[in-house]
Amino acid sequence: MWGTWFGGSSAQRRKDEPKKAILDLRQQLDTLQKRERHLENQMANEDKKARDSVSTNKPAARAALKRKKQHEHSLEQTNGQISMLEQQIYSIESANINQVTLAAMKNAGAAMKTIHGRMTMEDVDETMEKIREQHVLAQEIGNAITSMPITEPIDEDELETELADMEQENLNQRMLDPGTVPVADNLGRMPNVAQGEVKGKLKAQAVEEDDEEAELRKLQAEMAM
Repeated sequence: MWGTWFGGSSAQRRKDEPKKAILDLRQQLDTLQKRERHLENQMANEDKKARDSVSTNKPAARAALKRKKQHEHSLEQTNGQISMLEQQIYSIESANINQVTLAAMKNAGAAMKTIHGRMTMEDVDETMEKIREQHVLAQEIGNAITSMPITEPIDEDELETELADMEQENLNQRMLDPGTVPVADNLGRMPNVAQGEVKGKLKAQAVEEDDEEAELRKLQAEMAM
């Protein structure tokens, strides 16, 4: 139990160390940045004093310039420290991100190993073969369902016979009622002998009508003279 407690505390401490280090560095960085701004203000003040005294009091102007140089030197050191702290913060953050990323990748690898530990290529091949068999079976069933007629096939010869009978009945009905059947149609459906007689009568009637038309035109011409 004690070992578990201490072990857990140690692991948590290792996990918190990067965060604590970054926090300490940022606090020190904030302090140095404040010092940087203070030194810049001091330099500006000493520069103003030197300019104001350069014509009236050269020793005071010289002393002001000397203090300005000292502040410049301190500012350079402070800037170097700030750059170093910023670089350390960046390095720790990058290292911490790499550590977290690596831990996540390890966990993912362990999970994949656990999953694949219960799976073999033989199992995969067997499963895929069963799936293919089921697909083939489903296709065969579908083809059998769609190709099997639900009703009895229709006898085409019987259908043609019935259609011919209906046509003959319709023709007989039209022959009994000549008023509804055109003359040409009646002629086409009469026996050959009857058709010859009717055609002869029609031709004679047409010739007679032509003669009457000719006599009428002749009479009109004589009257016009």
